[in-house]
Amino acid sequence: MKEIFMQTYTVALPIALGYIVWLLKQRKKSEDANSRGTMLLLRVQLIEYHDRYMALGHIPSYAYENFVEMYEAYHSLGGNGMVTHMYEEVKKLEIRKENNQ
Repeated sequence: MKEIFMQTYTVALPIALGYIVWLLKQRKKSEDANSRGTMLLLRVQLIEYHDRYMALGHIPSYAYENFVEMYEAYHSLGGNGMVTHMYEEVKKLEIRKENNQ
């Protein structure tokens, strides 16, 4: 009986471990795709904010807060480059308390 158990164990364990490794790889692929998609969506929104408020020459405080939070999330996901330059430009804009001031 012990011998049958050991044979079953030596066959089942590698199969189970292989399946776990496969599941972890699939999960990583999914997480990577989600992170990449999130980063791209953030970049689009950051570019839209940049273009809008640079044209106005000022930015409402609520929009500035949103921009900074989106940039921080974008940066933590690995984004940089062009958007970092835009971030630096937006930081130089006049921040207004309300949209109509």
